[in-house]
Amino acid sequence: MRILITGGSGFIGTNLMQHYLDRGIQPVNLDWNPPLDPAHAPYWQNCDILEQDRVRAIFQETAPTHVVHLAARADTDEHHDMGGYLQNHEGTRSLLEVVRETPSVERLIVTSTQFVCEAGYQPKDDLDHKPFTLYGESKWLTEVNTREAGLSCTWTIIRPTTIWGPWSLRYRDLMFKVMRKGLYLHPANVRVVRSYGYVGNVVWQIDKMLSAPVDQVAGRVFYVGDRPFDLRTWVDAFHRALTGRKVRYIPGALVKVIAWIGDGLALLRIPFPINSGRFRSMTSDYITPMDRTIEAFGEAPWSLEEGVRETVRWYDDVSGPIIPHTLKDVRQKERARA
Repeated sequence: MRILITGGSGFIGTNLMQHYLDRGIQPVNLDWNPPLDPAHAPYWQNCDILEQDRVRAIFQETAPTHVVHLAARADTDEHHDMGGYLQNHEGTRSLLEVVRETPSVERLIVTSTQFVCEAGYQPKDDLDHKPFTLYGESKWLTEVNTREAGLSCTWTIIRPTTIWGPWSLRYRDLMFKVMRKGLYLHPANVRVVRSYGYVGNVVWQIDKMLSAPVDQVAGRVFYVGDRPFDLRTWVDAFHRALTGRKVRYIPGALVKVIAWIGDGLALLRIPFPINSGRFRSMTSDYITPMDRTIEAFGEAPWSLEEGVRETVRWYDDVSGPIIPHTLKDVRQKERARA
């Protein structure tokens, strides 16, 4: 196996890189940001996914047999300009042209998102979609471009749920710090079922897809993550691991008021641990159809408790010096050239 990972410097990509390094396989990481893990620097190719000639040169040099396409802008912060997500759909289209030209490629996984369908909407089939953010729309276009690319290799689309685990700076920089300070509050008497996924299980699922029989994965869509669960179970597990105490629950109406305060502070560019968006996440079900994935590949190996322990160990022992990536929006490069 000669594996190339686009976006190997990101959260899921860092874990996937390490998975193959642990198996004695040296992946190629194609990313415009340096690796989060400095130990991965020898495998990094500094490359913008939209620079097709550069991408093509790397493919010709490395002749990958397996490609996992993770590179994307993955936040939902842009609400007005689809150009903010250009590397998602247009970057994928450009990459797919290179894949089609590269005869060595046998398997391809393209990463979409659960957000191609809004919360509460269960897709009827692989083509059913109902995005509710520009990010979700860009990822739906990613799926369309994949289906229309005329690829000769075996391709599969994955839709990650809300993924957590080591190398996620989102949780390091927000929730974990708040919990450690004893400031985390959760709405009481609200049972919320969410689709989350420990990153170790997602890496395991991706690896399974790359080696599965062709007829099991060709042209199919799989959600990746864990079975949906009560969000309070996950929150309690992390709070106990980080503080040794149970989560404090307060009336949901009070949490909502605090979230409004966070909205106001955000307008002043003052950091605050909760806003209306996070409040909705804490109080709204988001269930994705994981049954097909589990039926095809089996139960993933990591339990919730094991994932929490490994994540907290990483948080305490490794995460401190890691600097977040600054380059996430293709318009940043356009402004720099202007």
